[in-house]
Amino acid sequence: MPAVPPVPSSPPEAGVPLTRRTSWAEAAAAADAAQPVSAVPAPTRPPAAALTAVQDTLTSDPGAAAGEGAPPPPSAAPAEAPAFRRVRPTVADSIAESPMPDFISSPGLFVKEQKPRPVGGLRGAIYSMTGGAWNLGPSAKQREEDELALRISRQLQGSYNTAVLSLKGGIGKTSTTVGVGLTLAEFRGDAPCAIDANPDSGDLVERALGEGIYQQSSPRTITDLLKNIDSIDSLTALARYMHHAGRLHLIAGEQDPEVSDSLTAAEYLRIRRLISSYYSVALTDCGTGVTHNAMSGILQSADNLVIAAGYAVSGAKRARSTLHWLASHGYEELARNAVVVITDKDAVSSRVDKDAIEEHLAGICRELIAVPHDRGVADGDLVTLDVLKPETRRAYKEIAAAIVDGYR
Repeated sequence: MPAVPPVPSSPPEAGVPLTRRTSWAEAAAAADAAQPVSAVPAPTRPPAAALTAVQDTLTSDPGAAAGEGAPPPPSAAPAEAPAFRRVRPTVADSIAESPMPDFISSPGLFVKEQKPRPVGGLRGAIYSMTGGAWNLGPSAKQREEDELALRISRQLQGSYNTAVLSLKGGIGKTSTTVGVGLTLAEFRGDAPCAIDANPDSGDLVERALGEGIYQQSSPRTITDLLKNIDSIDSLTALARYMHHAGRLHLIAGEQDPEVSDSLTAAEYLRIRRLISSYYSVALTDCGTGVTHNAMSGILQSADNLVIAAGYAVSGAKRARSTLHWLASHGYEELARNAVVVITDKDAVSSRVDKDAIEEHLAGICRELIAVPHDRGVADGDLVTLDVLKPETRRAYKEIAAAIVDGYR
């Protein structure tokens, strides 16, 4: 096969720089050549009738052929704008245009909500034996308990006061105050305060601490607090006059019979204003009846009431009489929103028709709650939640939830 001689390249012209074509330049040129060239639209040919009319005009009017008196030719129509290719949106554009999810109000968008863990019972046993692999969720009873806990622990804006009163002594007024106060302290994030305003040598602190522990501690009372109330400007200074049963803070009542009945409405209001600066929930254990000296100040500052009654028809009648007295003396709102608590201290619940009691009090109070017979409450000594029956603890939770529900 004969060899093909190389074709000699022509020398560059003088004054023209030598351009070296690289592989990149060749690729770019090839890409430009591959792009489709937009077709130029062909000129449209006028119809034959229009051409005949123009020829007749030129023949009949020679001046028109020379352009004399002819109107100037219309300006050329603007060239049609080239059609651009539609730009495909980028990922960044799509993210910018999409709405931003609300991570605060909708955290479940990215985190799968876990089923609550069952506690106790068959569901809890299965959960423990399988290491959490089988989670049947909480039972109906546990869901009710969780709902009570949420109601009790609801965050409050401001300070509120609940007065616990009765027309007859020995029917569970002080034990209810202690049991509900300890329940509030168990479930709430802020510590509650209980005030003994009983003019008849109240034993609120003894029921919460035990009489032996109270006697060993410094027995500061509400009278000592009143004497130095102007010098108290902090919670630390106030704590010197408080007693503590766990997270429940208490102010002891006066034990001296000569001065125990000397607490006036104005003095109680001074204490209430001081307590409101440091506590969001306060319980006031009142004396028997509604006509003693401090009672007008207590009712004036109360946000709701707990009426204690015995577990008998006579107790229901006394509670009804108390509510009627409140309604007729300017405290109709307190009476309408009151919580009536019937405590079975003498184990008579089996012989009492609860439906008849509820019917007797229907429509004149917001809620009626029964506390069953429990030796941890009936013996008149120390009240602690650990030794109470589950039914009694449940009743105190219901009372605490009803109290917090009334804080609006």
